[in-house]
Amino acid sequence: MNSPRLAGCGTALVTPFTTSGEIDERSLRAFVDWQIASGVHFVVPCGSTGEAATMTTAEHRRVVQITVEQTAGRVPVVAGAASNDTKKAIALSREMAAAGATHLLHASPMYNKPPQRGIVAHFRAIADAVKTPIVVYNVPGRTASNVEAATTLELAEHENIVAVKEASGNLAQIGEIIRHRPARFSVLSGDDPLTLQVMADGGDGVISVTSNAAPTLVAQLTELCAAGDFAAARAVHHRLAEWTAAAFIEPNPIPAKAALAMMGRMANVVRLPLVPLAEKFEPTVRAALVSVGALTA
Repeated sequence: MNSPRLAGCGTALVTPFTTSGEIDERSLRAFVDWQIASGVHFVVPCGSTGEAATMTTAEHRRVVQITVEQTAGRVPVVAGAASNDTKKAIALSREMAAAGATHLLHASPMYNKPPQRGIVAHFRAIADAVKTPIVVYNVPGRTASNVEAATTLELAEHENIVAVKEASGNLAQIGEIIRHRPARFSVLSGDDPLTLQVMADGGDGVISVTSNAAPTLVAQLTELCAAGDFAAARAVHHRLAEWTAAAFIEPNPIPAKAALAMMGRMANVVRLPLVPLAEKFEPTVRAALVSVGALTA
């Protein structure tokens, strides 16, 4: 397996849409280039932040293809490929691998609520079916089930399961995974507010929403943590705090897409059932962008 170990800041990429609702390929290419130029360590297209839930398979594959083309091997591309139907998850994984993804991001099955042994069976079936390394995504707030630490550690024994994006918000659970994981297995924060704490406990980085608008700062935060300079890392964490809060003032990716529109990087177009940022929150998001230097006052 030649894929690089995942560490540092990975941006959960927002997908730009045109005003008519199509994939905005030009804006996506420019956005990927800007993210890499700003210092992010890997990119994650077609996750929940990328509105994968409302894409056709053809659109999903196209977004990943564009991202792969634009990265041109400079950073890993971790493509979302989740489904709560294991057979569909395998089919989508094969599509994403064919599109050139270096890794695949799979959320624990939503809605079905399988028991822990079902979660294990789901991920093992995918990992056995494709050669592309798998990242487990634990996000109970969206899936209605938690991947327990023991389950993640059992999955980590599979040679093709190489990382977890942990968005449970449970630092004790995340710490248990960090303490007992194999050395090759990456533990990534799935919650921007907890990146500092997860990395202080020995985690490897973050799959970030806030880095969509503040890539340089989030990349710096992970680099300082990795270097053990937690005084400087705390200062960056505190500088990011206002934007980190504003980025979740409405469900993700509504605030992030509004922010990128304010920055002139793409149109503020989301697909139903998502709706654009409520007008009353626009001053909060704008002020937060000023606080991280993404906009001038």
